[in-house]
Amino acid sequence: MVNGEQARRARALAAASDDALVVLDSERRLLAASAAAARRLPGLEPGSRVGEEALAAEPDVLVLFLASPPELSAYEELRAGFTAAVSHELRTPLARLLALLETAALPDAEVGELVAQAREEVRQAGELIDDVLFLGELETGREIVSLGETPVQPVVEEVVASLHERADHAQVALEVRLDGGVALPVRRRMLRVVLENLVANAIRYAGPGSTCRIEVTRSAEGVSLAVADDGKGVSAADLPRLFERFYRGDQARTSRGTGLGLAIVKHVVTAAGGEVEARSAPGRGLAVTARFPSRASKVPA
Repeated sequence: MVNGEQARRARALAAASDDALVVLDSERRLLAASAAAARRLPGLEPGSRVGEEALAAEPDVLVLFLASPPELSAYEELRAGFTAAVSHELRTPLARLLALLETAALPDAEVGELVAQAREEVRQAGELIDDVLFLGELETGREIVSLGETPVQPVVEEVVASLHERADHAQVALEVRLDGGVALPVRRRMLRVVLENLVANAIRYAGPGSTCRIEVTRSAEGVSLAVADDGKGVSAADLPRLFERFYRGDQARTSRGTGLGLAIVKHVVTAAGGEVEARSAPGRGLAVTARFPSRASKVPA
């Protein structure tokens, strides 16, 4: 964590430098930039995240980390924990698949029904592997999140259409409220990933008879993308941990989700310079809001 004195020194250092210099914290958020750096990297705002791709395009810009990145030992500990979590999560569908195959070998077994269940377990394991690999690509910087701008309305319409049947089956109504002229500083694929995960999460957990609303609003500060439902809600104990990888609250433990959807949402939004928060109370639904900075714009008419 960078304190006020460190931030002041960063600004003083950048102001005194004739070189193209940016000072970042350990999360790659901008603390200060020299005048030469500001000319080479227009649009830099204090507190915004400076991605590796932006700096790679300007190799003459010097980068100073005021707070050092995590030590290798801490990184190795994190990686080991992640590997253990993935292994644990993969064992569940594989164990169920093995049990189904053993049952199918028994006399008078309903083989057709068991095969259908086995296919679902294979699909579940494949979905988990895909999410793990995608999150790994995000975290290693191989997926560039904010590359150009994407009009929001067409992507929202695509996601709602693709999830309509699933929502009907879960008895969850989908509603959309948005300004058709809004664009976000996120690649189209990344925006679709965010929306799909947020809407699918509401469909999976809100409960029959509930409504999921997708709303996009614009203000002087930027653009907010909110997906909110009026369903079961989340307990106060679960709420702070919703964006953790593989975390599931008591209500979600019996579901077939991968436990990575909201972690992916958070990573995409923060990588694009935004922030995400969740609000909920038992019986009052869950609202997840992603806020993007003011460079989110209006699509030209």
